[in-house]
Amino acid sequence: MNLSIDSGERMAQQLAVEITKAGRPGHAATSNPAETLMQIAGGWLLPRSLHLIADLGVADALDESPRSAADLAAETGAHPQALARTLRLLSAYGVFATRGGMVSHTASSRLLRSDHPQSLRPFARMLGLPINLEAYRLFGDTLRTGRPAIEQVVQPNGIFAYLAGRPDEARIFGEAMTAKAHAQVAGVLGVYDFSRFESIADIGGGRGHLLQAVLERAPRASGVLFDLPHVIDDAAGQASERLSLRAGDFFRDRLPSCDAYMLMDIIHDWDDEQSAAILRAVRAAAPDHATLLLLETIVPDETGPHWAKTLDVLMLAVTGGLQRTAQEYEVLLAASGFHMKRVIDTPTGISIVEAVTQPS
Repeated sequence: MNLSIDSGERMAQQLAVEITKAGRPGHAATSNPAETLMQIAGGWLLPRSLHLIADLGVADALDESPRSAADLAAETGAHPQALARTLRLLSAYGVFATRGGMVSHTASSRLLRSDHPQSLRPFARMLGLPINLEAYRLFGDTLRTGRPAIEQVVQPNGIFAYLAGRPDEARIFGEAMTAKAHAQVAGVLGVYDFSRFESIADIGGGRGHLLQAVLERAPRASGVLFDLPHVIDDAAGQASERLSLRAGDFFRDRLPSCDAYMLMDIIHDWDDEQSAAILRAVRAAAPDHATLLLLETIVPDETGPHWAKTLDVLMLAVTGGLQRTAQEYEVLLAASGFHMKRVIDTPTGISIVEAVTQPS
């Protein structure tokens, strides 16, 4: 399903309203402290249920008319009673609705459909990959040492080298990153004006979904997509007169010189030392007064549940990276040759950290 950027923005705004109205099902504070602990202690199967429901394609099997769990089980290869009980658990958190033995969609479960323009099905599947499950299992070592548990599974080269050797899992990972970005790009385009730039580099930009959307909004600009060689090979079909591809490693190879740089969900993969090295590499390539845009999920100052806090611990276990507060980004940028100007929130959960190069 192909939609225009404007319609994508409208859907992003609508999704934000739906999420606000729905609140956070299942995350409200309880007055029973024992129930709070039991829910958390026994909660591991909640995300695992979502991983597997996404794998089975249950949301794809369910259209706008309610269906029985038995019908859905027959179509997806699940056990009828096991599926019904799993969907009952997910529905308690707003994913699907179950009533009288029938299952229907909610705003959240529709995002698990493969044909939804902001589908998060690949993202749910990615978080359930065996390599991630093993990192969760070994999280006790992370808590004791501060090192990502995944190092015990894929020593010495980490998750990205692991994925490079496993094309099926790498495909799911790539689809997840693309799907997550598609769900957020419309929100980014709705709050930031890219038209003033003449050249834009997307560093670690995958298959170029963000850069292509930005170039549509900046008709005078050319773009450079920079990523690892195997990623650039996959993105070969995206090259055009205005979009060039460059393969390399941002830890070793010189980056393109442009007047704007975008890094979407890149810096959170790395600790402060490695993140600073990436940012210094950008600064070394960038002309004075260039603009840097970090698209990241910011940890809020407020207490209470927030996806950034969950994602932060996922990064701790899987990559050794971290989600940062706005103040932590300001410090990191200052140490890497940049001055942070502002943080711009979007209606789809991601924020734009805007910085400029400090004169060399």
